[in-house]
Amino acid sequence: MIRFNQFSLARGTKPLFEQIKFALNPGEKAGLVGANGAGKSTLFSVLRGDLHADGGDFSMPPSWQIAHVAQETPAVDRTALDYTLDGDAQLRSIEARIVAASAAHDGAAEADAHAAFTDADGYTAPARAETLLISLGFTLAQTKEPVTSFSGGRRMRLNLAQALMCRSDLLLDEPTNHLDLDAIVWLED
Repeated sequence: MIRFNQFSLARGTKPLFEQIKFALNPGEKAGLVGANGAGKSTLFSVLRGDLHADGGDFSMPPSWQIAHVAQETPAVDRTALDYTLDGDAQLRSIEARIVAASAAHDGAAEADAHAAFTDADGYTAPARAETLLISLGFTLAQTKEPVTSFSGGRRMRLNLAQALMCRSDLLLDEPTNHLDLDAIVWLED
């Protein structure tokens, strides 16, 4: 459960939240709507642990993973597919374990890492990432192009794909920005 109790937060001299109280239970879906500058992204920063209350308190299960749609995309030469796969930090960690175990000639550790890779659906991850990208309007050929080759709007879609690859309990921050109607309907489904 996410719980805000008498939560207050100001940015500079502007109070954004004053003694708010609400709770969201597991399985509930909520949308946060407000004008620019109302504090939506600031509230998301609190959920991510980047900001803390000026008063009151906030709690969330520490085991919950949060997917966040980044508002900026680094200019990297990684392919769109690799960039999307980077959203699954657990999978990338397991891949690094496989490489390290192989380099150390530690067969037992490598076998354990390969088992973890299988358990994490690592073999299907590229196909799942391609499906995400295609559903967001990319072609199969574009999944192999570098991130630097895409426009700002397409890069925002890459950020969404990366967030959707994350094994998360919560998705934050304007996931429908830069999406056409077909992609919004797909995301809602």
